Formats: sequence, structure tokens, C-alpha cells
Amino acid sequence: MNARPMLLSLLAGLAVLALALGVACGSSGCSALSSDILWQLRLPRALAAFAVGALLALSGALMQVLLRNPLADPYVLGVSGGAAAGAMLGLSLFPALAWSLQAGALAGALLSLLLLLALAGRALMGAAAPASTAPAGVRLILTGVMIAAAFGALLSMMLAMAPDNALRGVFFWLLGDLESSRYQAFGWIVLVAAVIWSWLAAPQLNVLVHGDAAAFLLGVRVDRLRLMTLLVAGISTAAAVSVAGTVGFIGLVVPHAARLMIGNDQRLLLPACALAGGAVLVLADLVARTVVAPVQLPVGVITVLVGVPVFLVLLARSRT
Repeated sequence: MNARPMLLSLLAGLAVLALALGVACGSSGCSALSSDILWQLRLPRALAAFAVGALLALSGALMQVLLRNPLADPYVLGVSGGAAAGAMLGLSLFPALAWSLQAGALAGALLSLLLLLALAGRALMGAAAPASTAPAGVRLILTGVMIAAAFGALLSMMLAMAPDNALRGVFFWLLGDLESSRYQAFGWIVLVAAVIWSWLAAPQLNVLVHGDAAAFLLGVRVDRLRLMTLLVAGISTAAAVSVAGTVGFIGLVVPHAARLMIGNDQRLLLPACALAGGAVLVLADLVARTVVAPVQLPVGVITVLVGVPVFLVLLARSRT
């Protein structure tokens, strides 16, 4: 029983090590550099990467608990697509406003959540009978996929209408770009709030994992807990998108790997996902900055290239 908290401590150490490597190393190697590069360029970027990775992993873990489905994550349910479309629309309509990106991402994520509630609210809030839980979950995921497709079409339309000189920057942002992460303070504020809420709600989430009926009999207000879990996951996704664009597979792979190491106790799993997600994205960003230096790759490309084979291995290990 003591091994799992020890793993949590090891993940905290890994997160610190990843941040140290992210600050010390870059496209010019790990040699000593001027303090301006270390503290004004590398440190803010490493901190932004950690916040984004932690937000996405925590959001994915919450989505999987909410739906009791290991394939659920913000991308599958369309929350990330809504946040990306809203962020780009806000930046296009109000380029002079400092908070247009965050406001647009939050509005897009909330819109996608409202669409989920409107189109598949009964499945999401657990109104289906236990015997129909699986079909309801499938219906919800299919609804999310359609919402994601609609927001993807909206993004494509905005890209087609964007001026040529802005296309490269927008394209990099859509693939996951930490180079111009000017809004990391928003990400860190949301991350701290989401971690605190998750820690306080973890005992109730442990009960919810075993079904709505069991949670109701034990005094859990199931509808309110489900709605709050969805809101926290959606706002966390919006904050991550506003900082770094769309970064794939962190919210899907990291909760799987953490669950294999930690187990399904949400009191340990949720903070483990935040620590592991942050460390993984910091290291992925380090690879993106150094693998073809001096050219920098979008960090989302690295997470997909690494995430696909890792997820297939995890899927093969847990197929029983």
C-alpha cells in the first residue's frame, strides 16, 4: 500500500527533473548560456509546457472517470475543438484585446459542453438505466465526435479566409506551439484551481467510478458532481488550448499509463496525472526544440508520434 504514494513522489521528482532539463537544454545544447536566455526564454516556456501537459492529463482523467470509458478525452468529446475554434475566432475578431484568445477558448469550450448537454444530456448525467450504460456512453462519444467535426470545419473555414502572412503562425499554433505562449498565467491559475477541486472531490469520484446508483446510495449528489467534473475538465482544456494550441494524446495516454502504475484511486491518480502530464509535455517540447535544431517543431507533432505507439502498447497490455 505504501508503494503507490512512493510512485507519486517519484513522479514529482520526474517533474522537477523535466523542468530542470527544459530550462538547461535547448537548440544550442546544454552548455551554459546567458541568464536572459535561461530565465526569459527557456524557463517561461518550460513552465508553460508543464501547465499545459498537466491540464490536458487531468482533464482526460476526469473525462474518463465521468464517462467510465478509457477512450474519453477532451478531443474525442469535441471540447478541445470548440476551444481551438473559439480561440481563433476571438483572436481574429478582437486582435487588439489582450485576453481575446483566452476568452474565445473558454467560450468555445463552454459552447461545446452546452452542445453535449443539449444533444446527449441524459447519457452524460447518468439518466440511463444501468443496463444501458454502454450504449449511452457510445451515444455520448459519437455526439462528441460530431461536435468535434463541426468545429473542425469551422476552423478550416477560418484558415481558408485567413491572410497568407498569418497562415504559418496559425498552422503552428493549431499543431501545438509553445514558442509564443504569452498567456501561461491563465493556464497556471486554472491548473491550481482544478487540482484543488480534484483533490477535494476525489473521494466522491472514487464512489462515482462504481456507478451512479452506488454513489446515490452513499449520499453523493451525482448530477452536481457530474456537472462540476465536466465544467472543470472543459475549462482546463480551454486554458491549455489558449496557452499552446491543440496538443494531442496527452489527455488520453497519460491517464492510461498513470492508472497502470497508481491504480484507480482518484486521490492518487488525479495528482499523478497532473505531474506526469506536465513532465511528459516538457520533455516532448525539449525534443521538439532539439531534434532538428535550429528548426523547432510543433510540440503536438512530437506528442502524436510518440503517443500513438505508446497507446497501442498500453492497449495491448490491458486488452484483458
